[in-house]
Amino acid sequence: MANDPALGELVDGIEAALPGVVRGADWCRRQLTLLCSLDDLVRLLTYLRDDSGALFKVLIDIAATDWPGRSPRFDVIYNLLSLRHNQRIRVKVETSEDAPVPSVCGVFKAAGWYEREAWDLFGILFTGNPDLRRILTDYGFDGHPMRKDFPLTGHVEVRYDDEAKRVVYEPVQLTQEFRTFDFMSPWEGARYVLPGDEKADDVKGEKA
Repeated sequence: MANDPALGELVDGIEAALPGVVRGADWCRRQLTLLCSLDDLVRLLTYLRDDSGALFKVLIDIAATDWPGRSPRFDVIYNLLSLRHNQRIRVKVETSEDAPVPSVCGVFKAAGWYEREAWDLFGILFTGNPDLRRILTDYGFDGHPMRKDFPLTGHVEVRYDDEAKRVVYEPVQLTQEFRTFDFMSPWEGARYVLPGDEKADDVKGEKA
């Protein structure tokens, strides 16, 4: 089944009440994702929360994805649940580093910490959030670690200094350079002998 008839009716209701707000609808495994612009985000979420045919009153999560080669590079996804109708829906907006997303704290109280998490890990700005601070990394953290161009090692490392009696931050110093390891087995075409396999050749030689 390509879609859910009840959610299909919901889309028709949104089009009638908010014409032009939904810019696209994507069906995947009977789950619906609505695409809208930043300017229409608060209107759409408010409608989905309050309309009797929707009643998506629970904000499950706010997620983000990073597409460095695309402009704008970020997706922000709002996962909603309607307990009344036993339905789930997603709302997605696209944004960039320089285009703030309107905060939806006034629509869903739970949005505050989710927006802080998206700011902390991706650097996505939310206008109207009353407390947009880091929430998972340290306040002095450099960069946003969930971006795909963030270095795997980070920029600094943390250790406790016995002499200073405090935690200190230092530039990352690797004890060895990164190496490319080949984990293919000889049965897959690798040109080396696994440890222990050389004994099999010795046994064959003795029997011969």
